Amino acid sequence: MKKRYKLGVIGCGFMAKAILKGVVLSDFLNPRKIIVSDPSGDKLEEVSGELGVITTTDNREVANECEFLLFAVKPQSFAEAAQSISSVKVEKVISIMAGVKKSTIKNTLGVSLIKVARCMPNLPCSIGSGAMGVDMSDFNGNPDDTQFITMLFSCLGTVLSLPEEKLDAVTGISGSGPAYVFMFIDSLVDAGIKQGLTKDEAQTLAFQTVIGSAEMAAESEKSIPELIKSVCSKGGTTIEAVKVLEENNFRGIVDEAVQACVSRSKELSK
Repeated sequence: MKKRYKLGVIGCGFMAKAILKGVVLSDFLNPRKIIVSDPSGDKLEEVSGELGVITTTDNREVANECEFLLFAVKPQSFAEAAQSISSVKVEKVISIMAGVKKSTIKNTLGVSLIKVARCMPNLPCSIGSGAMGVDMSDFNGNPDDTQFITMLFSCLGTVLSLPEEKLDAVTGISGSGPAYVFMFIDSLVDAGIKQGLTKDEAQTLAFQTVIGSAEMAAESEKSIPELIKSVCSKGGTTIEAVKVLEENNFRGIVDEAVQACVSRSKELSK
């Protein structure tokens, strides 16, 4: 039986709203083909008024009437959400719940043959500049389904298709990565202020330097080490700064930070 809605979303938090904005404002999906549920009437009223999607407080209605069911709840709320749709036969699930494995989703829903795609989005998805790792291997037998999932998340940024076992690493790099970048920017700003710049001046320079450097690295034919070397003139200023970073184990600190994040992600998935 054909479903009334192409996409159903359980949960209407920050990331769910980012996804809804992406798919609606890009014209990927007609808002009348999307149904969203959440306990908060205020959240539902906001997305309904702004985007025109259908809303309800009944999770069963969402699960029963949609082709693809997207779980956008907190991991600790998944069991309760699953229980609320226990009488509904769900066939296609998409999850953005950090650390919740496909096997856990299937076992909790009580349907081992269900198809599940997992995505690890990040904060810049909210402005269409995200980076996501997506495991959609359950759908490999259906090109239309894999194309739909890919296009769904492509509305939010760059999509990388990966097996589930790599999603913890994705969490450590892109999922949590924006926090590392924000810390680096904040450190540059503080350093600039100490050297006599105003906060606005330091922020303008730091923001554009990070944006420009990332764009250049993405587009350049040179490797990252080659780009670093190209800025470091012998006997110049940059090489002195790079020496300090190297002496203080900058790379090692980043590696330890990512490892701590990945380890925690693996703990949460057990």
